[in-house]
Amino acid sequence: MYLEHFGLAEPPFRITPVTVFFFSGANRGEILDALIYSISEVEGIIKVSGEVGSGKTMLCRMLLEKLPKHIETIYLANPSLSREEMLYAIADGLGLNIEGERVGIIMQNIQNKLEEKAREGKRIVVLVDEAHAMPPDTLEELRLLYNLQVGNAKLLQIVLFGQPELNAKLEQPNMRQLKDRIVHHFHMQPLSRNILESYLMFRMRAAGYHGPNIFSPNAIKLIASASNGLMRRVNILADKSLLAAFVDDTHDIEAHHVQAAMRDSELNTAPTLSDKKLLLGSAAAVLLLFGMAAWWMLHKPQTSPQSKPPTLAAAPATNVMPAPIKEQRNNERAQANTVVAIQTNAPPADLTKPAQPALNQAPPAGKASAATPPSPEASSSPTTQSLFQQRLAAGKQLLEQKQAVASIQLFYNEEIKPERIEGFLRRANALGKLHEIYILPAKFGSKDGLRVLYGAYPSIDAAHNAIKDLPARYQEAFATSTYIF
Repeated sequence: MYLEHFGLAEPPFRITPVTVFFFSGANRGEILDALIYSISEVEGIIKVSGEVGSGKTMLCRMLLEKLPKHIETIYLANPSLSREEMLYAIADGLGLNIEGERVGIIMQNIQNKLEEKAREGKRIVVLVDEAHAMPPDTLEELRLLYNLQVGNAKLLQIVLFGQPELNAKLEQPNMRQLKDRIVHHFHMQPLSRNILESYLMFRMRAAGYHGPNIFSPNAIKLIASASNGLMRRVNILADKSLLAAFVDDTHDIEAHHVQAAMRDSELNTAPTLSDKKLLLGSAAAVLLLFGMAAWWMLHKPQTSPQSKPPTLAAAPATNVMPAPIKEQRNNERAQANTVVAIQTNAPPADLTKPAQPALNQAPPAGKASAATPPSPEASSSPTTQSLFQQRLAAGKQLLEQKQAVASIQLFYNEEIKPERIEGFLRRANALGKLHEIYILPAKFGSKDGLRVLYGAYPSIDAAHNAIKDLPARYQEAFATSTYIF
């Protein structure tokens, strides 16, 4: 209905997975690359988890298209298969005709066919969609199939796509043997508000739109809140917002269009993490005020009803502050002055010289080991470079050293605008985390862009484990992912 109005060739926000609309941001592209590598080079079962509507099926469809030609796939879209039905489905995917055969015969035929494929230089991978809904007996049969091998080589690869309930199912005692064979686990992050605008316009461009950005900041904020960053919800709200704008005969999507879409979809804004923190902070402030009042009432000087102490009336207001509170405020001022002194007086070079363990050193207990970062002395003097230039040089030096295997991607830009990154780097400097930030040039199709990374690690697992130790503000603001050099 609104296609001609917006100059679109097809609906941009269909919820049916269509690979031309695959969005590589919010760690989707990295997961796809890691899956292709893992299936091609590594043995073991792979698990991909994500909330309802986070894009697991789209990722699975992309994997079907992007895998090398020597890897053949068997896609199980229906998870509620019995043990026998699953074996029949795999046999059918291998081109076997085993109608009416016993389970033992089916297994033998499957193994023979897999060995034949292996001799031809081919690998077989079974992709299980909605694996969280698969019966335990069927999952156990998959494990037995995975055990098939010839010599030292496994004959079958398995990738499980499922909601977080799959993790709970694998924690059951009868699933421990299957869980032990999972060598890689990828989790699909929801879209952060910073990435949502790029996602919306990516879908519009893929559908044939050539105009300027049509989603206002308030509209994007509402979509982010109501969808919780889940792609399916984003698509539903964006589609209905376009329809509402078409009815209004406008090409700009405003907040009231999204509100109309929310009413039609029966979606309400969910409280964000910052909203929850604000609520908790308000409650804490109220409790603090009550505590101060109670303390004052308990320690208020007792006076005779006939006379008032003249000193109380004459004393200035600042003198009636309880001594502990006054002392606490003085301490807070002293701490604030210290922070200001550090931020204004310390040279930038001092913030880029913390010691980090080298690859051959044992990491501290409970922490992943990090690769040796580039030496700041090897680059130009920080006084002659912007923070952007410093961290870009550090990123290039990191690649040249070839000591790190992986890092944590905070975000990326599909265009090079140093002034936008500079503000982020100044805040990282104030946090004392500037030395952890690396900037790498990147290509996004025909566009020159940038990747902003955090830390340098000697293995993929070390980088993945370090995500939980990121500063809280980075965990809240960015849809992080593991970046492999």
